[in-house]
Amino acid sequence: MTKLVFVNRYFFPDESATSQLLTDLTRALTKSGFEVQVICSRQRYDDPNVRLPASETIEGVRVHRIWTTCFGRQRLLGRAFDYATFYLSSAAAMLRFVRRGDTLIAETDPPLISIPAMLASKLKGAELINWLQDIFPEVATILGANPLPRWLDVALCRLRNASLKAARVNVVLGERMQGQLLRTGIPSDKIRIIANWAEGSEDPPKSVQQSLLRSKLGLSDHFVVGYSGNLGRAHEFQTVLGAAEQLRNQMNIVFLMVGGGVGMTQLEKAVADKDLPNFRFLPYLPREALSDGLAAADVHWVSLLPALEGFIVPSKFCGILAAGRPVVFIGDADGELAREIRACGCGNNVQVGNSRAFAELLTALQSDPMRRELMGVNGYKRYAEHHCARRAYERWTQLLKP
Repeated sequence: MTKLVFVNRYFFPDESATSQLLTDLTRALTKSGFEVQVICSRQRYDDPNVRLPASETIEGVRVHRIWTTCFGRQRLLGRAFDYATFYLSSAAAMLRFVRRGDTLIAETDPPLISIPAMLASKLKGAELINWLQDIFPEVATILGANPLPRWLDVALCRLRNASLKAARVNVVLGERMQGQLLRTGIPSDKIRIIANWAEGSEDPPKSVQQSLLRSKLGLSDHFVVGYSGNLGRAHEFQTVLGAAEQLRNQMNIVFLMVGGGVGMTQLEKAVADKDLPNFRFLPYLPREALSDGLAAADVHWVSLLPALEGFIVPSKFCGILAAGRPVVFIGDADGELAREIRACGCGNNVQVGNSRAFAELLTALQSDPMRRELMGVNGYKRYAEHHCARRAYERWTQLLKP
């Protein structure tokens, strides 16, 4: 069977979102009979100073960890060096480990890794598949974080588009992302939608009473509004902050924030500055505790800046559905998640900036447990039909069969 070589900056034991998805998929493909190799860095997302083994086999997956600088994510210049050294080292590794007839699959961390992957696949006579978790450099430009001069940005966009056209197929996460590729001139037969997933138990979702974290935090008698994962520059939080100010005297409503990211740091500072008593902040939970952590909330929220629709799809949505919890999406009413929420009846959508509507919605959900239960049931059904790991692996296996 065809050898698969994946390229992404992070892999197990790292627990960042792209790493978890890649780890899940490669393990499943190995069990299905594929020979699978991964080219990644020796770092972890949450600790750039970690030095993982240069080479090892994990549950049948051969892992090649390459040298890069390790400045981390705190400063733009340091991150640029980490990216640049990964591009160079990964290109050398692709030329070393990829053979004629192999399939090279490039995820999107670091951004634009599809460009060296295109060159390596052409030189080695391999097939290229791009797995797009986001679309750069557009994301950086929209966020005002693109340091490149205009001429270089245009040149990179052209090379990126060439790498998408050179691929046998580009895997995207939803219809809005598919639309973005179509607008850049990528043929429709080179685009395949395979939604992200969450690993879930065959057992029904936990009730809030069964959550050990909720009990440990002393929140059993509270209405818990949860957030789990990275809160980055793409994820708006001012709407939630404004709603929390309006609800500050309702001490039985608690905002439980679990995770990290630049937005999480900014939100925690804003909460302290405003002396809001209704927030709890926790670091990332280990993966084995994630389902219990998601079960701790009565309702979860997810956000995305409207300008980024079609460029990013928040993967944390899948875990919320698997937990059987209602979800409130703060973002574009015509966005990918807003459409899905309406279609399956698993939650509500609030426009960015409308803190009053968010506060009123939370109050209404707090007083209507039957409505919350129905939303949770609808969400879990959507998860089982569309976002469970087994179905995603089936779609990937079908795509990768020679």
